[in-house]
Amino acid sequence: MAAVPVQAETLTFGIVPQQSAKKLARLWTPIFKHLSKKTGTTIRFATAQNIPTFEKRMRAGEYDVAYMNPYHYTVFSQKPGYDAIARQKDKRIKGIVVVRKDSPLKTLAELDQKKLAFPSPAAFAASVLPRAKMEQEGMNIEPKYVSSHDSVYLSVSKGFFVAGGGVMRTFNNTTPEVREQLRVLWSTPTYTPHAIAVHPRVKPETVAKLKQALLEMNTDPSGQSLLKTINFKGLELAENGDWDDVRGLNIRLLDNLLAQ
Repeated sequence: MAAVPVQAETLTFGIVPQQSAKKLARLWTPIFKHLSKKTGTTIRFATAQNIPTFEKRMRAGEYDVAYMNPYHYTVFSQKPGYDAIARQKDKRIKGIVVVRKDSPLKTLAELDQKKLAFPSPAAFAASVLPRAKMEQEGMNIEPKYVSSHDSVYLSVSKGFFVAGGGVMRTFNNTTPEVREQLRVLWSTPTYTPHAIAVHPRVKPETVAKLKQALLEMNTDPSGQSLLKTINFKGLELAENGDWDDVRGLNIRLLDNLLAQ
């Protein structure tokens, strides 16, 4: 009797939708093919049409592995219990506020009473940090959520908004014709960057293989070139306590999701 072939394990890897699904798939699918080959586990790209949908899917534990913003990690490490395994090497995340290159605006305070573009309410560096600073300064702005970082940059470049929030990595990754029309008006302080985290259901031996494959990308020439495509200098192992600086901000935006 012929042996029944062993079914290869498949992991769904969710990427926070800071950019369009098409762009994220183009950037991350080659990385997942590389990791699949190294781990012997099929790793499939997944995302969501916007950040609030991604948050609901994270809370429901739909992704086996996920790349999420620092605030998301502090939330979803509680429920359903995602555990950080890696993060970008030698990297601190900071939010930026961009304006058109030809804008007369010079300071953050000049945005008072203006309508500004942000990716979503809980986009950590692109929305939470700049808005907290504006509130602290007594500024009153009207936030408009446009679903992705690229949408922020595009809408500001077209003059639909005087300014918008983003992060340097996605700003550098956006199309040159958009980026060249913009300049950074202001930057936030820096924090621990996005987490790569695994759902508790993922087997420990699979997690160990994934950690090893992620770390080996730092020294493997093909891995290094793949990391460059997403503007990563490298990867390093991470642990839950690395995000205590973000927990210290005591952000409550997604408390309603945790209560479900």
